[in-house]
Amino acid sequence: MKKNELTEKHNEKGSKGFYAALGISAVMIGAACLFAHKQGDRLPQIDSYTRSNSVVQENTVSRQVTNIQVTTAPANITKTTATAPLITEAPLQTLPAAEIKVDAPFKDNVYIEQAELAATDMSEVRSPLEDMSNIICEFSNGELVKNSTTGTWQTHNGTDIAAEVGTDVYAVAAGEIESVSNDPLWGVTIVINHMNGYITKYCGMGSDLAIKKGDRVDGGDILGAVGETADIESSIPPHLHFEVTHNGKFIDPMSLISN
Repeated sequence: MKKNELTEKHNEKGSKGFYAALGISAVMIGAACLFAHKQGDRLPQIDSYTRSNSVVQENTVSRQVTNIQVTTAPANITKTTATAPLITEAPLQTLPAAEIKVDAPFKDNVYIEQAELAATDMSEVRSPLEDMSNIICEFSNGELVKNSTTGTWQTHNGTDIAAEVGTDVYAVAAGEIESVSNDPLWGVTIVINHMNGYITKYCGMGSDLAIKKGDRVDGGDILGAVGETADIESSIPPHLHFEVTHNGKFIDPMSLISN
């Protein structure tokens, strides 16, 4: 008997423990389900809040960007533009024929002098030396000839006329002294511009001259005297090297003198 009672009591305690554990498990499962349900309800709210908050922020940024005011000049500032003053032309006046005067064209002294010189042609040309009979070297007309001083072949653009040192040299025609120089090759040189396309050149002269640059001369005026200053032709006897150009082109000086 006692053994059965103990067994029943033991079984009774075991049943109570099983049901108690079962109940606790059920409670825990219920609590877990309830917690999960509540968390599920909160998630959409959080997501909705996040989305709404982001939209609000985006709208705020958008409003700030689109509502930026651009500074412009005040409306009451007016621009001024320069305008040319109105010019009112005076009415034309008709003068009687007796009162109309026509001024003569202006001519300065240089123009008048050149016109006077140009009127002088080269038909009356005198020789640069009294004695023109002894020609040492003729005009080469562009052909190469051997220079006895330098030993080189070159054109001879003038005429060499033999004369004693100190022999007078004359201007062949009227003109103006364009230059007076001491050329390294041709020695003391005088250039006369005859204002009609002709220019004459006198080389190898002495240093004692009767003229200076800018002087006006007539045909037959003494320029100076024959010298021995032309180093490029120092191997030949004393002479005058005489050149003539017409419109910039060398011509035979003897053809001009013979005319």
